[in-house]
Amino acid sequence: MPSLAGFTVGITAARRTEELATMLERRGAVIQQGAALRIVALADDADLETTTRALIAEPPDIAVATTGIGYRGWMEAADGWGLGEALLTALGSCEMLARGPKARGAIRASGLVDAWSPESESTAEVLEHLLERGVEGCRIAVQLHGEPLPDVVEALEMAGAQVVTVPVYRWAPPLDIAPLDRLIASTLSGGIDMLAFTSAPAAAGLLARAGELGVHDDLVAALRGPVLALCVGPVTAAPLEALDVPTLQPQRSRLGAMVRTLESAAPTRARRLPVASHELELRGHAVLVDGVLRPVPPTPMALLRVLAKRPGRVVPRSELLAAQPGGAADEHAVENAIARLRAALGEPGLVQTVVRRGYRLALEPGTGATGLGGHCTTENRTDEGGRR
Repeated sequence: MPSLAGFTVGITAARRTEELATMLERRGAVIQQGAALRIVALADDADLETTTRALIAEPPDIAVATTGIGYRGWMEAADGWGLGEALLTALGSCEMLARGPKARGAIRASGLVDAWSPESESTAEVLEHLLERGVEGCRIAVQLHGEPLPDVVEALEMAGAQVVTVPVYRWAPPLDIAPLDRLIASTLSGGIDMLAFTSAPAAAGLLARAGELGVHDDLVAALRGPVLALCVGPVTAAPLEALDVPTLQPQRSRLGAMVRTLESAAPTRARRLPVASHELELRGHAVLVDGVLRPVPPTPMALLRVLAKRPGRVVPRSELLAAQPGGAADEHAVENAIARLRAALGEPGLVQTVVRRGYRLALEPGTGATGLGGHCTTENRTDEGGRR
């Protein structure tokens, strides 16, 4: 059985979305996409051209490339202005620092050589490296990665450096907001088990849109409760952790590592119950019955979760009615949902009717639930420096 079978993962990313979706689907997950932002290239931006010309006229002593896509975008924009060779000459005369392997690869692909790159791939370690060596009197160019870096700029300027920021692209709300709205609605209705974040702006964008819809607090409550926030690293997680949302992160800030971390954590969130001589494992939108995956529609699954909270005990129809999504008003709706649940499970005897009282899971005598799951928290705090 694939490790993520039965779970639904929401993807908020603006780029490498298909790559992430493919990795998750190969492991059995169902995907719902809702980009929380988009990347706007600044190739036609007058400020970027002015900054580029200024750096060509007065080359920096140090240049920092924070992202591969940003560095390549800068080179492509300079080529479009007829300044490509001049920019490479200017950067070739200075010391090049790369925040991570992708930025390093982009530098080398342009024909230049980087002098240093932090092991942690973090902007914080780049700053620490510069401050330790001393930057007084240095002219430093910093290629931004979609957002300003005021703390970095201020620290370098206080240390005596002249800092030139190079904004190659910026984040903006998605042109089509409907997929994001559907993702938020699914999260609030229990249709999403995990939300994947690959950039801090995506996390902030999701929260901002929830605020515009008037459901910010409800979304935060969901992320503190049944929905797992999966982040590629601590910088990405920062907007969520500022709201006391627990996050799951990989040891290394990579998409593959993030998916493998989820793969290990997801089964711990399942609930296992010995019921009527069968083994049930409750996952997000499906149940394993003796190891066989059986998808369950949202309303029957909502009732099953209520029954599983008190396995073996009778749950009144009124309580099950209140748990139904959409607020059904007739207890006959409960009977219909239970019938659908039994059909989905393929074993009618798993859910028993107690006449005039309600329904119960036929828990094996003398046994209890195992693998109750719960909240997954941060696995590792390795900095990922704003990686998307």
